[in-house]
Amino acid sequence: MTKTPVEKLIVTLSIPTIISMLISNIYNIADTAFVGRLGTSASGAVGIVFGFMGLLQAGGFLFGQGSGSLISRYLGSKDKSQADITGSTGLCYSFIFGIMLTVFGLIFIDPIITLLGSTPTIAPYAKSYITFIMLAAPFMTTSFTMNNLLRYEGKAFYGMLAMLTGAVLNIALDPVLMFVLDLGVAGAGLSTAISQTIGWGIMLSMFIRGKSELHLSFKKISFSPAILGNIVATGLPSLIRQGLNSACTILMNFTAKPYGDAAIAAMSIVTRVSFFTFSLSLGIGQGFQPVSGFNFGAGEYGRVRKGYRFGLIVSQICMTVLASVVFIFAPQITAALRDDPEVITIGTRAMRLMAFSQLFMPVSVMTEMLLQTTGKKLHASTLSAMKSGVILIPTLLILSRLRGLYGIEEAQPLSLVLAVIPAIVFARSFFNKLPKTP
Repeated sequence: MTKTPVEKLIVTLSIPTIISMLISNIYNIADTAFVGRLGTSASGAVGIVFGFMGLLQAGGFLFGQGSGSLISRYLGSKDKSQADITGSTGLCYSFIFGIMLTVFGLIFIDPIITLLGSTPTIAPYAKSYITFIMLAAPFMTTSFTMNNLLRYEGKAFYGMLAMLTGAVLNIALDPVLMFVLDLGVAGAGLSTAISQTIGWGIMLSMFIRGKSELHLSFKKISFSPAILGNIVATGLPSLIRQGLNSACTILMNFTAKPYGDAAIAAMSIVTRVSFFTFSLSLGIGQGFQPVSGFNFGAGEYGRVRKGYRFGLIVSQICMTVLASVVFIFAPQITAALRDDPEVITIGTRAMRLMAFSQLFMPVSVMTEMLLQTTGKKLHASTLSAMKSGVILIPTLLILSRLRGLYGIEEAQPLSLVLAVIPAIVFARSFFNKLPKTP
């Protein structure tokens, strides 16, 4: 981590991370495509449930990136024992968080579906789908956590293998459960739950079989408020980012609700596709994270500078190419996921606006990753909040009132562009204070 050229390290660590995230998004899109064959209301249900799945990811990332960021610094400073304790503790609390979501979710399933922004026609489909997601919640949250632990110690390849297996299985099971066994939307939910649980088992086996530098154990779980507090404080930017993304998805469903199931279905498709393109930039940023944390902990500040600059350039180039493809083929992409003229009209405009705005994302993503891995918890949390919701929520509320459905389509793209300003300010401040080393 401190000797290999940072460019090679970032590329090596980014590739499996990007593949993992693309795979995850591919089977989310596959779910959307298969469910879309059942009708516009069924397609809208995927968007409704996506808000809840965002909460699962938020919890998994809170404990995964919180403990993972600390682990990369502990390993950089040769404190292996503390790294094992932190990883074991983070995984334990992630599982507890997942169980709480399962219990709470199943008890209050009907009001939750309403709170997620469902219409009466979408609700039956959403309930069939979300029930299985709730049952698999502990496995899904801990999968996100374990994937982050592997990534932060430079073993992202193993996480990719587990996610690839789950994705292939999910895509294979979808048509069988939905159409051959005639389970409909429930089949899509069951397929996701089964594939995520099997992926979880493969991920866990990496630690049990000694593929990881970490030695996770029940004996190493700490219930010390100080350790838990450090994990939560470090992972807070991830919780804010994912939690606000989920909240904004729910709010978008509510603002689109008056325009019918087609509007909700269209915005759901745009969200899924934008997450796919976003995963490229995020994957490069996450490939940079262990390099940043490890070298910052080792006092190799010059390598932190070089890694940030390289990651930003590569991310910007890749995002430009991918966003351009989405912008050009927006109608065809929308039609492939739901062949409904009204959905295509709404989705095409929204998708093109989103594709353009994503050209501004690499600066925000790389800066947030930098601040999080170097212990700048307050700045990282502030930037994450501004990018993920503080700007978007009022923008969405204002534009939806002033411009109706057009305003809903424009809100998130505008907020992504505006979020670049604080990102530049925080990055300049950080590097101005960072010691000048070769």
